[in-house]
Amino acid sequence: MSGALEAVQHSLYSALNAHQPFMDAIDGIYDGPPPRARFPYLALATGASLDWSFKGGVGRELSLALTVHDDGDSAARLHRIMALVEEALAAGLTDPDDWQIITFDFRRTRVLRNAVSPWSGLVEYRARVLRRDFI
Repeated sequence: MSGALEAVQHSLYSALNAHQPFMDAIDGIYDGPPPRARFPYLALATGASLDWSFKGGVGRELSLALTVHDDGDSAARLHRIMALVEEALAAGLTDPDDWQIITFDFRRTRVLRNAVSPWSGLVEYRARVLRRDFI
């Protein structure tokens, strides 16, 4: 049942897209790294979906990974953009159709870079959702 992940990612995209300071700081939001995007940009990764059901309902625990890619000389701009991601999502997400978001939690951030690639900043969240026809 991948519908939960897709629905929550759509709410995540909407929340980020509505935060103008974040959108002003990046080229765009993509579903995975695009072939020819200008830096900096954000890529949504397909996350893990685990069973979070109970006797009376269907639920999922979702891992949501957002990666900011930047080719700056230092990580300063990357850190500012990652902070804007957290700011944009601080109020949580709007419940998508057919699902209720029970919890939406920040998990971690991580910055990576090797000598031949741009900066990558991971911002990870966890969402627990229940299908509405069981609520």
